[in-house]
Order: sequence, then structure tokens, then C-alpha cells
Amino acid sequence: MPRPKSPLSAPLFNSLIASCARAGRVVDALSLLERMLAAGVAPTAFTFAPIFALPSATACCAAQLHPHILKSGLLHCEPYSGTSLVGFFGRRGRFDEALKVFGEMTVRSVVTWNCLISSFVQFGHSHDAVSWFRELVRSGDDLSDGSFVAVLPSFGLPEQVHDGHELGRFVHAKVIKHNLSTSVFVNISLVGFYSRGDAHKVLEGVPGNSITCWNALISGHSDCDDPTFALDPDSCSVSMNILAGICNKARMYQETKDLLLHKRDRDTISWSILITACTRNGDFVEAFGFFRQMRIFGHRFDNYVSVSLLSIYTKNNSLYLGKLIHGLIIKTNSSCSDSYVDNMLLDMYAKCGRIEDCLRVFEEMEDRNLISWTNVISGLGLNGFSRKALALFKSMEKDGCKPDKVAILAVLSSCRHGILVQEGMKILKNTKADYSIEADMGHYICVVDMLCKCGYLKEAELVIRGMPF
Repeated sequence: MPRPKSPLSAPLFNSLIASCARAGRVVDALSLLERMLAAGVAPTAFTFAPIFALPSATACCAAQLHPHILKSGLLHCEPYSGTSLVGFFGRRGRFDEALKVFGEMTVRSVVTWNCLISSFVQFGHSHDAVSWFRELVRSGDDLSDGSFVAVLPSFGLPEQVHDGHELGRFVHAKVIKHNLSTSVFVNISLVGFYSRGDAHKVLEGVPGNSITCWNALISGHSDCDDPTFALDPDSCSVSMNILAGICNKARMYQETKDLLLHKRDRDTISWSILITACTRNGDFVEAFGFFRQMRIFGHRFDNYVSVSLLSIYTKNNSLYLGKLIHGLIIKTNSSCSDSYVDNMLLDMYAKCGRIEDCLRVFEEMEDRNLISWTNVISGLGLNGFSRKALALFKSMEKDGCKPDKVAILAVLSSCRHGILVQEGMKILKNTKADYSIEADMGHYICVVDMLCKCGYLKEAELVIRGMPF
């Protein structure tokens, strides 16, 4: 008689661990990992990486997991687990541990090397970065554009003042040899390295003369005490706002600020880019400071500013400041009040537990979309109004708004919070027939969690056995 299939599998545990990690719940992720190991389920390449990616994960935590990775043999059969651990230690400047793990790995990828090199550069250890780049070249592994992007910034560090130019040319030669001279990312790094006359030669070889490379050239001239050339519009024929916008999209925060703070006549677009850049970088106090200056100088704020500021207040549960922005939008009759801004307001009020305000914004919206419905359904479920969330889900269907996977997950989560087992099971069962949606791992995890909370362990096992993965 064949042995019954165990409902506990590595993909299931991996998915649960990754879900907890995405939510920032490091304790729950570690608890699930402990249960996985206790149940005799062997970890895979995707088990540990989500935990190491957590900002709240500690070096002590990594040190405890390191022996489990060794015992599982993952360092000898795939590069993913080891690379994530090397990156974890490297980002924290713990190079002894990073090098120890690197040495234990018998299967490495170019990403592993890049991780180690960029970590040395991050902490100013340029000689080590160059040394390991040379080791990468000697190893015979294929170099990627990430390898050059990782090592080139090291030549601008104080340690490399004397021989940096020669080493940079050595790297440039390798770029040409590996046919990566058309890579925009590599050329941005090369332009930033050369900074002066030779940078123009690099720029001429870039297809379409990437505007991001122009920005690197400007930044390089600024760093070399040549601000006249760097900020001369005729020399680059590029708008400061456009350059700053591209830097902002590329998450080049300091470059964005440098460009716009040198600009005397900042307009609404300039202020908007500054504020969104600060928000993306997590500098919330500075973002609000720029917003105050923008208002003092009499500039109207647009939807980009509103969304950026509201995202800050949502993350930090700053209801007072969020309501302040909402009030300014109403008071100024601002054109920035569109569905995108309204959806941010819905999300903010829901996460701050202000369901009445959330519903008021929703009722006043002229242009509701799927995100609007999903935000309110999710907010109702999180705040204990599961039946209202279910009723709103049905209203959404009647209104002609077809749910997607995220909306299905929101209503299933509401059923889980309100212990609406029959309703949740019915929705999961009919996702394909009613909504033409294939239930994914997140949907199954939500339903299994709901059943387990209610003590329906056999039913939970049946759901797991019936999963199509």
C-alpha cells in the first residue's frame, strides 16, 4: 500500500516563510523554519534567503542559521543560499563571516562574487574590492555587467588616488573584452570614473547617448570641482528636472538632491522630485521640510507630492499629518485629488484604523477602480468588520468591477480574520468558475490558516492535498 503523501512540504513552508518575511515578521518566519526542520522537511535553495533579506534580521540570527545551511549541504549544490548569506554579512560590514561562507561554497555564481565586491566598496575597502575582482577574472567565471558596476566605484575612493586611474583602465579593457561596452549601466559607472575628458569618449560609444550617462558626467564634473561645466545647460543640452527625475527613478538619491539644490529657480516639478526622492530614501523629516519650503515659496503641490507624503504617513501610522495633507487637498481644491491619491487616502485611513474616514473617502470618490474596492475590503477585514468586507466584495461584483488575485486574497483574509469558514471555502472553490482566476499559493495559505485557527485540521489537510502545485 503506498504511503500517504505528507501535507508538509518544502514549497509550502518556503511560501509561508517568504510571506512572513515580506510582512517583516522575522520571529514568525524563524518559528516556521524551526517547525520545518523539526518535521524533517529538508530546506531548499529558497528557504533561507527571505529571512536574510529582512532588515530586522540580526547577525546573531544569521550565525544560528549558518550551521543549518551547512548541514543541509546547500552550499555544495546551489549558489542561492550561500549568496544570500554572503550578502547579509557583507551589507553589515562583517567581512570575516562573509569570507568564511564564501570559502565554504563549492558552487558559486557571478552574483556571489558581485555581492562580495560591492560590499567591500560600500565600506570603503577598495583594495579588497579590486583584489577580489582580480580573483573573479582569474576564476574564469563569466563576468556580468554587475561585476563592473560593483568594482568601478572603488577607484574613486581615497585609497585608490594614486593607482585608481590605471586600475580603472584595466577594468575598462575587460569591459571591452567581454562585449559589455554597450551596457548603459556599465557606461554610467565608466563615465563616473573618468569624470573629465575621457568620459566624453565613453559617452560617444553609448547607444543613444543615454541621458543617465549625461547625468553621471555632470555629477563627475561637480565632484572634480568643475561646477561651471557640470551645470552648463549648453554643454549637455539637458534639463535639470529631467536629469533629476531620471536619477530619482534610478534611486540615485544624493545625485538627485545635488542637481536640484544647485538649481536657483526651483519650480513645482523640482520640489516634487526632491520630496519623492526623500520619501524613497526614507528621509521622512527632510521630505516634510522640503514640502514646507515649497508651500512657503507659494508653489502648488501635485499628485506626486500628495502620494509621496501620504505613503510616509501610511508607513508610520501618522494619522494627524495624513489628515493635514487631506485637508490641504480639500482646502486648495487641488487638481491632485485623483483616484491614485484617493486610493492612498483609503489605504492610510484603513491601516490607521479609521474605517469611518476610509468609507467616507470611498463614498465620495467619483472614479472608483479595483484598487479602491480592494483597499476598503482589506481595511474592513483588518479592523474586524469581516461581514462588511464580504458584503462590499459582493457589491463590487454587482458594480461590474471584476476582482483580481489581490482582491480575492483581500476577501479571503477578511474571512480568516472573521472566522467565516464556509464563506471563505466557497470563494476559494469558485475562483476559477466565477472569476476565471487560478488560486495561487497565497490563497491556499490564507484558507489553510483560517481552517487551522478554527480547529479544522483534517479539512486543512484535505485543502493542502488538493493543491495543484
